[in-house]
Amino acid sequence: MEEIKPVTIEAINSHLGEIRLDHCSPVRVYGSEKLRREMGETTLVQACNMRLCPGVEGVVLTPDAHQGFGAPIGCVMATPSHIYPGPVGVDMDCSMSLLQFDLPAEAIAEKTLRRALINAITKRIPTGYKRSSTSSKYSDRLIETALIQGATENICDDLGVPKEWICRCEDTAHLGHDGTSDALALRIEHIKNNIAHAKGSVWNFHDKIQQLGSYGGGNHFGECEIVRLAESEKNAFSTVSPLSVAQTFGLVDGNVAFLSHCGSRGFGAELARSQFKLLKEKFEKWGIPFTSGDPQLIYAPIGTPEADDYLDDMALAANFSTLNHLVINSLIVDAFQEIIPGVRASLIYHISHNMARKEIINGRPLWIHRKGATRAYPANHFSLVGTPFERVGHPILLPGNPCGGSAVMTALEGAKNSYYSINHGAGRAMGRKKAMQELVQYEVDKALDEADILYNSRNYPLDEAPSAYKNFEEVLRSVESAGLARCVARLHAKFVIKDSYSKPDD
Repeated sequence: MEEIKPVTIEAINSHLGEIRLDHCSPVRVYGSEKLRREMGETTLVQACNMRLCPGVEGVVLTPDAHQGFGAPIGCVMATPSHIYPGPVGVDMDCSMSLLQFDLPAEAIAEKTLRRALINAITKRIPTGYKRSSTSSKYSDRLIETALIQGATENICDDLGVPKEWICRCEDTAHLGHDGTSDALALRIEHIKNNIAHAKGSVWNFHDKIQQLGSYGGGNHFGECEIVRLAESEKNAFSTVSPLSVAQTFGLVDGNVAFLSHCGSRGFGAELARSQFKLLKEKFEKWGIPFTSGDPQLIYAPIGTPEADDYLDDMALAANFSTLNHLVINSLIVDAFQEIIPGVRASLIYHISHNMARKEIINGRPLWIHRKGATRAYPANHFSLVGTPFERVGHPILLPGNPCGGSAVMTALEGAKNSYYSINHGAGRAMGRKKAMQELVQYEVDKALDEADILYNSRNYPLDEAPSAYKNFEEVLRSVESAGLARCVARLHAKFVIKDSYSKPDD
């Protein structure tokens, strides 16, 4: 295979957002000229490398795309025949969830009350890479059963999660490679006996699954928001008004909400690392060349034992992630009720952005890999039939940054051009190392203080500062102008829960 030549920004602009290779269909790039320039050439080369992988039929870069390991963060890959760990990422089923409280904004205006809420939440939900849940009521047996069965009514009862939240999850239960939960039960036994306890292994199965009900580090967070619904006249191109969509979602203008970002924690990360290690060893043993020389672009053909094992591990990690969000949200409600007795909340949605799923695209089954990209099914999509969102499309939760705000969107018909996918947030404008070197702590903290945004640590993490991320307004404009999705509501932060020690995202 010929060496991949670096793709220039000029090539992107000259093709109106498409990179054309001699023997491939385009890599489709979404974003304004400014955002495309911010992606950097390495991100574009990574996308081209993905497009040249065996079995790949299409690659999309979303407006928040930036360099990752092997595959960019903010990418979509479509293939009918292979599974790729790289375009899923290490934090399998990293995801977002949103709670809506029956609480007006003025109820949390006082800083002392918000500080009490922060303390009540951090008392229940730890942050950080090695932290386990503060709750000791979940036995290993219960968590293992939950990993196998997913968010069933019985499991939610046992975990103290409201059963009515189940229908507000993108996926309530992930099954094994053969469409059964039995495959996951067998896989758990294999993991416990052969992977977690393998020679040289450094992870403890008990410790990892006991992280259920905890935030991680890096860009994971919990954020108290104020909901502001979009103005109808700004979305006149749609037949369904934002107000109607917001009512279907359950959003309440001017009320308090809570946005969470986390994933499958150490459990999913260790499974992902094991899969990368095992597949690399298989490539080396069998003498299979890495695509473009990148060992992060390993793969397994669907139907092989290697693909089956990966799909089972991904399903277990995804079940953990879904349940982790449900437990976290139930603990958030407990914390609010401790400080503000009688307050109630409903789950708006839980949606992932690091997954591979078999989906029907233009009448064909394809494995859609989304890494730092989120699913975007519009109104009347056949997959939403029978759900609360059939007539309006499902909620899309896009985090921006505390000062710039976040957004709730819904997909438009144009999303079919991106394999029904959009970006998962703002995307990084600065690497963590650069942010730590160039940003000034006093200025970062002052900006948050002036915006009346509290946070749980003494200083806000520099590598997670709002200015380390892309301009969120520019990102949203790119999404809407491309006809991918439209804004239903904006979320404005009042306080943030975030770990003070960060590691690279992927």
